[in-house]
Amino acid sequence: MLWRIFLQFLYLGCVSFGGPAAHIAYFRKIFVEQKSWLSEQEFAADLALCQFLPGPSSSQLGYAIACRRGGTAAGVAAFLGFTLPSFLLMYGLAVWQLDLVQGSLQYGVVSGLKLLAVAVVADAVWGMANQFCRQPLNIALTLLSTAVLSWAMTPLWQFSLMAVAAGLMAWRAVPVQSVASIVTDYTLLICVTAFALLFAAAMVFPEAIFSIFYQAGSLVFGGGHVVLPLLEPLVGDALSKDQFLLGYAVAQAMPGPMFSFSAYLGAAMRPDAALSYAVIATLAVFAPGFLLLSGFRGIWQQLSIRPRIVAAIAGVNAVAVGMLAAAWIDPVLTSAPHNGLALVLVVTGFIALRSKRLPILVIIAAFALCGAAFY
Repeated sequence: MLWRIFLQFLYLGCVSFGGPAAHIAYFRKIFVEQKSWLSEQEFAADLALCQFLPGPSSSQLGYAIACRRGGTAAGVAAFLGFTLPSFLLMYGLAVWQLDLVQGSLQYGVVSGLKLLAVAVVADAVWGMANQFCRQPLNIALTLLSTAVLSWAMTPLWQFSLMAVAAGLMAWRAVPVQSVASIVTDYTLLICVTAFALLFAAAMVFPEAIFSIFYQAGSLVFGGGHVVLPLLEPLVGDALSKDQFLLGYAVAQAMPGPMFSFSAYLGAAMRPDAALSYAVIATLAVFAPGFLLLSGFRGIWQQLSIRPRIVAAIAGVNAVAVGMLAAAWIDPVLTSAPHNGLALVLVVTGFIALRSKRLPILVIIAAFALCGAAFY
């Protein structure tokens, strides 16, 4: 079981281009539609929780999905599989300064996969909108979120929109006279205490590599596109601006979680012990979100079946559709090639995804080959 889960997420870590929005789309297509590991409602509940917590939302969602399948060990296997490809690529960039963005073949393949990300995210927006936007208020929340976040995709706006939507939908829900009591254990207390103690230690020793990246992972809402610029002031003078920008550019083109940018920074900041510091930086930036997710996951599964919480989740997911639509506009669409052939490929890919007749691996291979041939 663990080995199969690791290999499934390793595969996704190799092919999931396009950032958090595309990752969520891949997870929904594979684990809800194809493999039926969880229902749409369970996927929606996990997605809502991950949107509220700091850290890498798509990696946390993968962890939560795997935990439903096989417990915490399965979640760890999913994290390792999904993160390993991008970790190795970013570590290799730091050690050997590989020219991954200028080579014509590599550029063509990445361009093709960026176009696939446009189709995948569009398919996810379409599917999630059909699932979560069936009422006028949900549609209004989605349209409002898309407009606001297309203008300013900031953690403050994201969190504010989710909080307002959750509160509004919960207020409108019909209360239930009697509900089962919440059963808690020590997991929540242990995880929240560990999160707080590590954050306090990071404040006391702010210059340590672990502290720099733990702070970043604790303060980021909205996924990898937000953590990249946040890390620049935290890294400070440890890297030149050119070194930082090289890693920043390559991280945009990597499959898997953008938080793996931390592997490049850790290795580049301490080249005398590159591998050790790449591992420390990567674990530190992922740790806050995973600690909080591990703590709240049990109580959230109980809360997420209550009528008011179900209504609040519906509001959060209406905003999530808007977030996904805004991310489709920028950066997914804006970073992909723009010409007639690109439009044809995206429309073809969207139709292929909606038809569900072709395996996703075949579609990925086709887009990679088209990118290599035409870009």
